[in-house]
Parts: sequence; C-alpha cells; structure tokens
Amino acid sequence: MKIGVFSTFMSPLATPQMIQSFARRAEDSGLDSIWMGEHVALFDKNTYGYPASKDGRIPVPPGGGMLDVTATFGFLAAATTKLRFGTGVALIPQRNPIYTAKEMCTLDWLSNGRLDFGIGVGWNKEEVESCGYRWEDRGARCDEFMEVMRRLWTEPVVDFSGKWVKFETMRLDPKPIQKPHIPIIVGGYADASFRRAVQYGAGWYGFNLEPPRVKEMMAKLDAAFAKAGRKRSKDFQIIVTPPLAMSIDAMQAYADVGVDRLLVNLGGQKPEQVDKRLPQIASLVKKAA
Repeated sequence: MKIGVFSTFMSPLATPQMIQSFARRAEDSGLDSIWMGEHVALFDKNTYGYPASKDGRIPVPPGGGMLDVTATFGFLAAATTKLRFGTGVALIPQRNPIYTAKEMCTLDWLSNGRLDFGIGVGWNKEEVESCGYRWEDRGARCDEFMEVMRRLWTEPVVDFSGKWVKFETMRLDPKPIQKPHIPIIVGGYADASFRRAVQYGAGWYGFNLEPPRVKEMMAKLDAAFAKAGRKRSKDFQIIVTPPLAMSIDAMQAYADVGVDRLLVNLGGQKPEQVDKRLPQIASLVKKAA
C-alpha cells in the first residue's frame, strides 16, 4: 500500500514557503503523493452541506480561502522530483473542459508525468450555478466533458458535437507524458460514479471512509464492472482518505481490505500541527514497505 497525504492548502497559513517546505519534507519522507481538494469559491449559505463535516461547512481559517489546484501543483512540481500530485477531486461539471484538458496535460508535461486526475460531480449547488451551469444535469455534463478531454489528450485532431461542446478539427498539444493519457481517478458513491469509474477510470477514490465502508463501496464497484461485462484488474487503483480522527496505528486495516493508496488527511496547517502530523504519516511508509 502506497502512502500519500491529502491537504487542501488554505491561506493565510499556506504561504509559498510553507507549501514548498512541506512538499520537500513529504518527498524526503518517502510519501507517494500529495492530493488537494477543489472549490473555486465558498458561500455563506448552501443548499447542501459539506458532507465531510458535522456542521456542513468547510473548515477555512478566518479571512482565508482554498488555493487553486492547478497553480499550486505547478508550484509543487517545480519544488520536487518524485512526488505525484492528485486532484481530490476536480469538479468537472463546473469547469470548461477545453481549458481543463490544456491545464492538466501541461501539468503532466511539466511534472514529467506525475499527475493523477481525480474527478467528481461535486456537492455545492451554488458553486456549480455560479460557474454558469445547471445543477440538475451535472452528471451528464461530466460524462460529455470527460469524453472531450480524453479525446483531446489522445487524438491528433478532434471533431466533437455534443450537447454542451461543439468544435471541428481541434488540435491540443502537448499531449500528456503518461500514456494513453493522464490516469483518471473517479470519486463518488452513487451508481453513476461507479459506472463512470468503469468507463473512464484507472481507479476509484473514496473520501472520509472507514475500512468497512470501503468494503461496501468496492462491492458496488465490482458490481458495476460485472454489469459492463468486465472484471476489475490489478492495475485499477483503490484510493482512500481515512477520517481525520482515525488513529495512525489503525490504518493497516485499509491494506487488509484491498486499498492500494492511502491518502492520510493532514488536517490543520499551523506549523506545530504539521510538525506533529507529517512524521506520523511518514511512519506509515515504513510500515507499508
């Protein structure tokens, strides 16, 4: 089992110096990857609450905000040589698919193939709508946008005629370093998410899950593979972030249920908290070796 870290870097604590130092320490400790969540904006009132907190709100420092994934990964790629970077998850239904395809293949190119593209449909209705899209059809739009990106990454010239995207003889270069394209890791717990993982994915990502819940999700995933007339291959990755409150000593249980990559939540980003948490996460690397 590979060990990485999930950290949604937030201002004002996540300064350039803090992020660079953290990444280098993570790489020196043997961690596999850094994953970041994504929200372009937060709202004082939401139709649906953030599912990973008791009060339904994302814990953001006063006066701070979440850093952009693409820019942060570009910064981190320049500060490291081995760490992989994963979007956990990129909110596809509210993104422009052509810009996203370009950003991600550029990151893959500049990092020498160190990117994993975690995707999902999101939970924040206000965010989707503020980006100019409808909430109700975000699943279908995610599928179309993923098809656009996958084709732009793999075909020299693309014609596309969909409900939301139409173009002719488009070229997008450079292509990703990784072949056939950047690994797509699908997050989510709905039947559509598992179907999407089978259709597009090189893996599935679960957030804030304990081992018994992971087993339940893997059973649903395998059912989706069976419905498509396939079996889950050994190359298909199961990636999970445990609950923040879960003890480091208890995390071997994820390997026992078949998790391939464990992304331990960093939690708070105050220097004293990072100094305590990072060695704990790094200790898992030795146990997993």
